[in-house]
Amino acid sequence: MVTALCAAEQFNIPRVTKILEGEGYKIDPYRTGLLPQVVHIQIPVPPSDEVVEPKGEQTSSIEYGDVFIFPSGTVVAWSVPEALTSHLITKTLLPAAENAHLEQLETEDLEYLEDPSRENSSIKGDIIFLGTRLQESREKVDEMDENTGGPKEQSDMDFTLNSTQRGVVDTILAKIAFSSGLARSTKLAVLESLLSNYFDSTRSIPTLLSRGSRLPFTRSFILRKTGQLLSVRAQLNLYSELTDSLPDIFWDSRHELGLEGYYDQVGRALDVGVRIKTLNEKMDYAQEIASVLRERLSERHGLVLEWMIIALIAVEVGFEILRLWKEKKEKGAMMAGKDKFPSRHVNANN
Repeated sequence: MVTALCAAEQFNIPRVTKILEGEGYKIDPYRTGLLPQVVHIQIPVPPSDEVVEPKGEQTSSIEYGDVFIFPSGTVVAWSVPEALTSHLITKTLLPAAENAHLEQLETEDLEYLEDPSRENSSIKGDIIFLGTRLQESREKVDEMDENTGGPKEQSDMDFTLNSTQRGVVDTILAKIAFSSGLARSTKLAVLESLLSNYFDSTRSIPTLLSRGSRLPFTRSFILRKTGQLLSVRAQLNLYSELTDSLPDIFWDSRHELGLEGYYDQVGRALDVGVRIKTLNEKMDYAQEIASVLRERLSERHGLVLEWMIIALIAVEVGFEILRLWKEKKEKGAMMAGKDKFPSRHVNANN
């Protein structure tokens, strides 16, 4: 079973490697050289269904499952029990997660079969057929000396070990390619879920507009929904490799093993291209809703400003009326005083 889980917006890869090394895991045990695009570890798998916590200390008496941690916040596990994978992503790696969303954990599963009779791997339906036979051309390359171009001087046992190790590395690289495609699909599922929640919270807006009703939304609600939409669009188009035809992880080895073909096969099997197109179309519609909310917010803000201006003018008019009334009252009092004592003014003049 291949299981992909997305529990965070991103993983801090340097911190991931530090945490895993502290737990006793060996980082990139087959030296694929793909760090920091992906972190590869192997977890000892118990022979029974007994639930145990994952430990990095390894012994040769039990089998191991491969785990790949991607910067996109996704972990892909091959032949690892669900309990171990869940413990790893929700406990061990949680300190390295940025914007974790364990309450909205997205999971995707595929079956896989190892076929020692096949050189290449493929995916059909929900099953990955993993070819584990070493290619003859690669065996010949192992036999040739890099400097002289002739056969290497080594024992048959040394050559056998070299070929076997090369076959294991090729299988690991194929797993990484399939895992990268599966991680892409799982990350996309997270964005689909976020956009679905956005539509659920704004579902009443078209109905209210069609009835000519007022939108009973606060300023904080409108700003929050605008920010949510911008975050989803940024994660899809700016901050991840979801829309890239070929992630950086394959540039060093794609001409040698054709790993980009495995990546594309997963994308086609899980309809990633169609889902990205659909998601962008839905976000265009969501953008129209956000525009209506922003216009409503702008109208409300403008209306508040207008009423504030009207209130200020009314206050100013009130003060002016009060001033005129006081002046009139004082003038009236003075006139009344002159009319009451006219003789005193006459005697004073005489």
